[in-house]
Amino acid sequence: MRILYLAQRVPYPPDRGDKISSWHHIERLARDHQVTVAAFAHDQADREAAAELNGRGIETHTVDLGSATLRQLRSLVWLPTPRPLTLSFYGSRALQKVVDRLAAKNDVGMAFSSSMGKFLMPHSDLARVIVFAELDSDKWRQYAEFQSWPKSWIYAREHRTLFRFESALARMADHNVLVTSLEERIFNQLIPGAPSVVVRNGVDLEHYQPDGTPEPGHLVFVGVMDYYPNVQGCVWFVENVLPRLRERHPNVHLSIVGARPNATVLALGSHPGVEVTGRVDDPRDWLRRAQVSVAPLHIARGIQNKVLEAMAMGLPVVATTNATQGVGGRDGDHYLVVDDVDGQVAAISGLLEDPERAVELGRAGRTFVERTCDWERTLKPLDTIIQDFSGHAERRSAREMQRRYV
Repeated sequence: MRILYLAQRVPYPPDRGDKISSWHHIERLARDHQVTVAAFAHDQADREAAAELNGRGIETHTVDLGSATLRQLRSLVWLPTPRPLTLSFYGSRALQKVVDRLAAKNDVGMAFSSSMGKFLMPHSDLARVIVFAELDSDKWRQYAEFQSWPKSWIYAREHRTLFRFESALARMADHNVLVTSLEERIFNQLIPGAPSVVVRNGVDLEHYQPDGTPEPGHLVFVGVMDYYPNVQGCVWFVENVLPRLRERHPNVHLSIVGARPNATVLALGSHPGVEVTGRVDDPRDWLRRAQVSVAPLHIARGIQNKVLEAMAMGLPVVATTNATQGVGGRDGDHYLVVDDVDGQVAAISGLLEDPERAVELGRAGRTFVERTCDWERTLKPLDTIIQDFSGHAERRSAREMQRRYV
């Protein structure tokens, strides 16, 4: 089968949430099928990654995304219209031309996110798969709840307009991929009648091994640090939870590990006991040294890779309900779930004061992801999706042959 895969950014290396998922999709599909990638290049690193993929035999085409600031300003022109700003931000005639050209050579079009799905809309001759993971429109609804006017109005508008687009896109698609059963239930309630299937995220169990030597009192948070949910969660933790932890345990310190820390995150580094690393070559080095991994996210959907990776390394995880709702484990057995300040302080203090309990929780988390989150297991539904299109590919090949010789 010939598969065209569209992504918001070059899906390599797999060092952030969307790239982790899309890379593992592509790697799995490329075992048995011919996969071509079309993606935006955000920077020189993306262009170099595309060259590496081409060198590895995965044909990869890129179009430069350009200045994010200019795209944001351009998007604001659409405010008086009923169109979502997201489609303006990721709008590109150049990429549409690339997709149009490649679509003629492929049987299946697969788009990671609704903003990339729009490039497949003109191509009804392709079997089309939209990887929603979760509904992006609902993310904007959550953002609006944490903002004051005018951002709250803009984000609420984006929720409404993007949801209308996602609904139309989902009903157009042959398959819509969600990342958890919870996301699929929400999807089916909001867009009844649209086809859906769950393809869960996994974790690389060979890459993430429980081989650390924890430093007493060392907490870690890992994530891309210009992403609003990560920023908001870290600000809340540093301003509310960490000071109270340090009153009880003066040696407690937090490492915020991740690329592109914005000004708000960098300012957190001035708080006692806080280290902001910026981009690091290997986040595992910080996970190995940590005693507890924290995921204090108040805005989150789908599966948080940061939680799976910490569990795979045998780290005890203290997280919010939103950060764990897609993981599938049990509070108290595989991680600790607490949403309020008092609960976070008590849970983390309990693990610091009882190292044996911390080790036990970390081992249980590792066992859980070994049993449920291996990529070989989680990606099996993706194989079934593509197999469903075998008849489509045969009919398309017959039409191409007919056009060629008639």
